[in-house]
Amino acid sequence: MPSFTYQALDKSGKQTKGTIDAASSEEAIQRIKLQGFFPTSVREQKVKKSGADKGDGDEVKTSKKKKKGGGGITLPFVGVKTKYLTTFTRQLSTLQDAGLPLLRSLQILEQQQKPGLLKGILLGVVEDVEGGASLSEAMAKHPRAFNILYSKMVAAGEVGGVLDVILQRLAEFMEKAQRLKRKVIGAMFYPIAVIGVAIVIVTLIMYFIIPKFQDIFADFGVALPALTMFLVRASSWVAGNDPGQRVPGIIIIVVAMPGVIIGFKLARMTKFGKALFDILFLYMPVVGTLIRKTVVARFTRTLGTLISAGVPILEAITITKETCGNYVFEKALGKVHDSIREGESFVGPLREAKVCDALVVNMIDVGEETGDMDTMLLKIADNYDEEVDTAVAALVSLLEPILVIVLGGIVGTIVVAMFMPLVAMIEGLQG
Repeated sequence: MPSFTYQALDKSGKQTKGTIDAASSEEAIQRIKLQGFFPTSVREQKVKKSGADKGDGDEVKTSKKKKKGGGGITLPFVGVKTKYLTTFTRQLSTLQDAGLPLLRSLQILEQQQKPGLLKGILLGVVEDVEGGASLSEAMAKHPRAFNILYSKMVAAGEVGGVLDVILQRLAEFMEKAQRLKRKVIGAMFYPIAVIGVAIVIVTLIMYFIIPKFQDIFADFGVALPALTMFLVRASSWVAGNDPGQRVPGIIIIVVAMPGVIIGFKLARMTKFGKALFDILFLYMPVVGTLIRKTVVARFTRTLGTLISAGVPILEAITITKETCGNYVFEKALGKVHDSIREGESFVGPLREAKVCDALVVNMIDVGEETGDMDTMLLKIADNYDEEVDTAVAALVSLLEPILVIVLGGIVGTIVVAMFMPLVAMIEGLQG
């Protein structure tokens, strides 16, 4: 029976090492858990073999024959689409589950890819694996396709000998994360589209319609009310008719709309800007609740997936911190990391940070006590996915009447402002 060396954490968080006999790495992990430990690393003790390797993917070594050719022209700072990466991950998992050697599986998937970024990256991965590198090491060289979460989970699968299972979990994780992202983007698309169309319509009214009314009012010498004067001045600014105005306002508006988006993204790239906007968004009414639930679902699913894959708890928290996408939660997870490193509990800093509901904290506490942290985290993620669905539906139903009222108020204000002088002009003609 094979022997496995392991590293694990006890209930107090202290590191322990040992060996255990088991038929497989999964059985070894279960036996370690039954002893009251949380395994962070399980490796089979190597035995010298006289024959060729059985074909296990991460041990395949062939001659260092380098292939030439590219995967198409790609632009810098452009990553592989999640849809393509998810498909590749699921296909690789299927091939590994069928018993194909890893190198052969990679070659098959690389050959069937269309020219592009992913094909070029897979070509590099194939070359590195041919040269003797592990799959996780080869993938870590290409962060535009395989982020730190991906490469670390693959490394855990290689160590535990369950690469096909880990790849399947990765595919499921990416599919659920993408589904959640689509739901949030879909909820935001309607109000953003309506607001954008409203801005365009109001700008066109200011540019084309109101100047004609202004000429009519000037011909008849009608005294304009304050509201009408405000709209006339705004129209003159939009059309560029104000004395001394060099650039028409409509050009400024057209440039400002994408400029605001670019400026927001650039500000988010700075540490201060990211922290500021994350805090503001998290505590916004209505929208903040949706963002909070989305981040909780993301970080619990990421951490649960990593722990179930056998990634050490401290490393798993570090990866989750880097990929959760919110400054407030990053800070809280940093405190959790320090707490566990010092041998203290997981939930203490999380409860003090007050970033999660009491239910989430208590469920994690129970998972920590029972040793089923990964299962509990994934249950929390599934629960919060459903809550995000409910929150998105509620947000859309709330935004629709608000937008109708706002747009009706804008159009009504313009109509009233234009007809007030017309009424005065008609009364003057009658007199």
